[in-house]
Amino acid sequence: MKKYLVIITAIFLGISVEAQESSMTFSLQEAIDFAIKNSYDNKVAQKDIESAKQQKWETTTMGLPQVEATVDYQNWLKQQVSLLPAAAFDNSTSVVETVEQYFGITRTGSPVAPEGFIPLRFGTKQNVNAAVTLRQLIFDGSYLVGLQSARTFLKISQQAKEKTELLTREAVINAYGNVLISEKSIEILENNKKILEKNLSDAKKIYENGLNEEEDVEQLEITLGTIKSQLNSVKRLKDIAYEMLNITLGNDINTVLTLTDSLDSLTESNIDLGLISQSFNLNNHIDYKIAENDRESKRLLMKLEQSKALPTLNAFVNYGSQANSDTFSFLKGDQEWFNYSLLGVSLKVPIFSSLGRKAKTQRAKINLEIADIRLKETEEKLALQVKKAKSDYQLSIEDYQTAKKNLNLAERIEKKQRIKFFEGLSTSFDLTQAQNQLYSQQQTFIQSMLDVIAKKAALENALNIPVK
Repeated sequence: MKKYLVIITAIFLGISVEAQESSMTFSLQEAIDFAIKNSYDNKVAQKDIESAKQQKWETTTMGLPQVEATVDYQNWLKQQVSLLPAAAFDNSTSVVETVEQYFGITRTGSPVAPEGFIPLRFGTKQNVNAAVTLRQLIFDGSYLVGLQSARTFLKISQQAKEKTELLTREAVINAYGNVLISEKSIEILENNKKILEKNLSDAKKIYENGLNEEEDVEQLEITLGTIKSQLNSVKRLKDIAYEMLNITLGNDINTVLTLTDSLDSLTESNIDLGLISQSFNLNNHIDYKIAENDRESKRLLMKLEQSKALPTLNAFVNYGSQANSDTFSFLKGDQEWFNYSLLGVSLKVPIFSSLGRKAKTQRAKINLEIADIRLKETEEKLALQVKKAKSDYQLSIEDYQTAKKNLNLAERIEKKQRIKFFEGLSTSFDLTQAQNQLYSQQQTFIQSMLDVIAKKAALENALNIPVK
């Protein structure tokens, strides 16, 4: 029995540890910091930077010395036959034999072929050749442009990472806010449901005593049914909201999250009228930098096409050794090896390409002109984006303040109508109208809080305020 208790305890401890490992607690800022390091997009962006660094070095090594070694082994399963004119030897067998001995060749077939040629096999049946070659690029215009392009590509990757961080911040804020909205909505609907259930119970008692109509009870039942349906829907949406937040953070969707910030506190802390008057620096904006780098990449592509009209110069030196034998004796100590070495320089000068290079250069130039147009377009769009983001943010603050006042008024109206209804001074229609107005203002108020948070995040991105 004691043995089983130990096993059961160990199982429950394991489950407890696993549950703790899959639970996380975040404030909004902690969630942003976590996502910057762990979200899927940011991990990919970091890998892109590492890849760009490797590509930069890969391009750099093309102009550095290249050393390669080769070992070739050949075994003639059937050696080639070469034909020598028989007339050159006066059909003399002794002369032919002398040539065979001098050159180490093997005669095949009859001494003199019918066609007037002597069939001979030159060389040995097997041979091995081992060599080491050093190559060095001396001049290539494409290589110089490639080095500049590699640096630009690295810069593009780094800027893409910065852009990803800004988008991640905004995505986390929206996902975090959606969770808080679902939680707040559930809280409000639960409270509405509790009040309606009490109202319905009281209305039924009044009806049983003959002091009101059955329609009043039925109207309250309809309203209560609607609230219950909305509550069930929001509860399902809450689960989806938590899963979306987990995906945004880079977590497993089943990770249990506890959020420490409330919707009310976040709304108040995100009201910052100073942002509306903050100046906009175009040159420091990440989207403008990306557009500038796109233009730079198009300029380098044009320069690359122009460089292809320049000559290229390469040099090489190699050293090798060769051995020949009719049998595989290359590993023996008495095998004779013949050394050789070669130094060479190669100059390639483009002369005429049927205007192909000119067409490619012109096409690259057109793409550069398009990049100039896009850069100007980016300037205008970013200026408009900032103006719109400021307007949206200011409007969201005004809407929040209005919704807060309207909610207080709707609560007072609904309370008065409820009192009048149970005192017999108003109808169920008047009460239902006041309740629907209250529920509508509640949702408007919740949405206005999220809008303040979301619009501030959008404005921060438009102003290119860096992630803290």
